[in-house]
Amino acid sequence: MDVFSRTFLPAAAETGLAVQTVSRHMPVFRQCVGSGDATILVARCARPDRPVDGDYLLLLTHRRLVVTRQTRVLHRLRLHLNTELRELSNVTWSPDPRAQAVELAATAIDGVRERFVIRTQHPKQVWQLDTLLHHAFRTRLRRPEERVVATIGDAPTVAPAPLLRPLPAR
Repeated sequence: MDVFSRTFLPAAAETGLAVQTVSRHMPVFRQCVGSGDATILVARCARPDRPVDGDYLLLLTHRRLVVTRQTRVLHRLRLHLNTELRELSNVTWSPDPRAQAVELAATAIDGVRERFVIRTQHPKQVWQLDTLLHHAFRTRLRRPEERVVATIGDAPTVAPAPLLRPLPAR
């Protein structure tokens, strides 16, 4: 069993998803996520700006964010969003323990602002979800400036090594 399969099922069970729902969406997720990518979160979500569009299922791994949509009438699955985390910008989330929900918003590489509301069963789960999102988006991602190793024509930034002097003989 690969890393994705080992981590996907426990993450889905943690949020209380039905086995039928998980098995229905699994082929779509399999196409989008590599076998070595560990699952952080699997949860139902909704779009606050389009509440009647259908049911959404969000998958967050260490590298990708994948959202699928199931239509209400024919129950067809559609891939809504499939992107690497480093391609997302302006990622924000707002935990609301009173409403037992977290609103996640991010701008995709095509410039479209995506918003999702993830509802939880208990207020305590809101803070667990907040911790998971913080781990995925704040601690694991680096700013683009930190990814640049060197550019052509730049002077070396390493200071020259100090001259070694031989030790005096005794």
